[in-house]
Amino acid sequence: MSENNSKGSDKRKQSLYFPEAMLQEIKDEAARLDRSLSWIVQRAWKLARTEIKKIPSVNDIGDDDTTTSE
Repeated sequence: MSENNSKGSDKRKQSLYFPEAMLQEIKDEAARLDRSLSWIVQRAWKLARTEIKKIPSVNDIGDDDTTTSE
């Protein structure tokens, strides 16, 4: 029996919610490129993930806001 977690073969369904205008842009690009919506989102993630990883997590934000300057 093949493992479903191997790279590129995981076919689990996931619901994602996009603002109406963004979804329409994704649909337009999918039609232009003759690709699926899924392919567009996966490709966008691959291109953007290094930039997204640069965004600090909420746990990385310090509690410096409690200090006041006098």
